[in-house]
Amino acid sequence: MKMKALLPVAAMLLLVSGQLAAPVTADGYVGQLAVFWGRHKEEGSLREACDTGRYNIVVITFYNVFGYQRGRYGLDFSGHPVAAVGADIKHCQSKGVQVLLSIGGQGGEYSLPSSQSASDVADNLWNAYLGGRRAGVPRPFGDAVVDGIDFFIDQGGADHYEQLARQLHGRGVLLTATVRCAYPDSRMEAALATGVFARIHVRIFGDDQCTMFPKDAWEKWAAAYPWCTVFLTVVASPEQDEGYMFQKDLYYGVQQFIDKEPNYGGIAIWDRYYDKKANYSGEG
Repeated sequence: MKMKALLPVAAMLLLVSGQLAAPVTADGYVGQLAVFWGRHKEEGSLREACDTGRYNIVVITFYNVFGYQRGRYGLDFSGHPVAAVGADIKHCQSKGVQVLLSIGGQGGEYSLPSSQSASDVADNLWNAYLGGRRAGVPRPFGDAVVDGIDFFIDQGGADHYEQLARQLHGRGVLLTATVRCAYPDSRMEAALATGVFARIHVRIFGDDQCTMFPKDAWEKWAAAYPWCTVFLTVVASPEQDEGYMFQKDLYYGVQQFIDKEPNYGGIAIWDRYYDKKANYSGEG
């Protein structure tokens, strides 16, 4: 009776319905469910994602033009109207959903070629998307303020991201990192060594070794950064990547073991479009 009552809420795998819910640890800690939004216009609005009631965290992707030319910064939301995002951020936050802005990603034009560029990007993020205000700095989301910044550094060098992280952290900004599953992630190693990141999303796809041994990959990250909550990041459809895991395999092969670890945070889904299309998270 008790186990059956917990399954839908705790997002243990529902074998009959094929739904994935938010995990629960042996101590009763309910893990969180995060989703990446912004890669497909057909995924629906940010507001719609939050209104499903499925997600605790939404990561907006991507702020992906920075560093190459001073004063040039940009977003790529794959056709979503940027003007609508600010109101949606506030709506999500009013429902208790944490909203992060992810920097970097796949494609785009970004790097931090100098210490000055790191300072410039920190200033732009602070004044354009966070708690700062500066004359002449546009705020694409209006007066909406995101809850934190996610580092999704998937191309280019590793230089100066540790400086960017320290400067943002010094202003009280929540920082998370989305990393490749093979430990360590060379582009984020120095930044993570600063100790200022609160959460890590480990992608268990895009790498054959990690696809074969996802539990081992996650455990390496959890052991290396015990002060961080560590999420398992999965693709929502086999159309996206060969590293797709059926919910049953995810639970029995990985989740039932890692959700007992003290710094287990939950599951992150890449991405909202495919989660909506494939119903991976068990949305009703």
